[in-house]
Amino acid sequence: MKAHAFPDAPTDKPLSGWRLRLYIIIFEADTVAGRRFDQLLIAAILLSVGVVVLDSVRPFSGRFTDAFSVLEWLFTMLFTVEYILRLLCVRRPLSYATSFFGIIDLLSVLPAYLALLVPEAHALIDVRILRLLRVFRVFKLTGYVNEYTTLGRALVASRRKILIFLSFVLMVVLVMGSLMYVVEGPEHGFTSIPTAMYWAVTTMTTVGFGDITPRTDLGRFISSLMMLLGWGVLAVPTGIVTAEMTAQRHHSTTTTRTCHECLTEGHPPEANFCWRCGAGLPPYEREAPPLPSGT
Repeated sequence: MKAHAFPDAPTDKPLSGWRLRLYIIIFEADTVAGRRFDQLLIAAILLSVGVVVLDSVRPFSGRFTDAFSVLEWLFTMLFTVEYILRLLCVRRPLSYATSFFGIIDLLSVLPAYLALLVPEAHALIDVRILRLLRVFRVFKLTGYVNEYTTLGRALVASRRKILIFLSFVLMVVLVMGSLMYVVEGPEHGFTSIPTAMYWAVTTMTTVGFGDITPRTDLGRFISSLMMLLGWGVLAVPTGIVTAEMTAQRHHSTTTTRTCHECLTEGHPPEANFCWRCGAGLPPYEREAPPLPSGT
């Protein structure tokens, strides 16, 4: 793959050579090498988490203690090397280290080293499962990535409507909880207004744990109203988000192209600049389609 340099911030040297090739393999999944890297990485994550889970089961931990210890350190060294390579190939290592995935990458290896000083920290290695969020970039699941992006934009666009709706729900919970506190009273389990509000939330969401139940006829009538109201409450946020998703529906193709400045991915193939920070993007090189059989 040919390395491309592109103009960007004058104080930062553009990625080129082995750093650019390594960057594309690690951060992007539109090439054979990038896709295989992510597949191997996810397999290692699943196996390492499986080792930690099995190590917590007493029959397994007693019989395979040494094997689990060796495997965990192998996985730790593997993820440590991967973390270092990520810092080496990005233009701004500190920016990546303080990003969400950068922190997750650090947390995936840090507990193993902390366990040398504090053995109880070993259980924190389970945080490595959060790295599986990268699964959206693997196997070319463009349909899932597009829907995920659309859902996120719809949630952001409808946040004001959802917040207003939630404020209305909170007012209903406060009013109905206070009313049930007066109607039922502490003798029936409604010992305070916050407790009655907890009952109102569980009733409105149709969960109904049954730990607090009304005993009077008026209280049961109010409960019935809350249950019927709960059906509408559950449907409104879904309708708001669905309407926004329909309004924002588009047919542009997204990829795993990642901005070298802010590490934002999901740029269309024809994009020349990052949609988030405006930095220039290198020319897009899509994986070549396989040749037809018999050619």
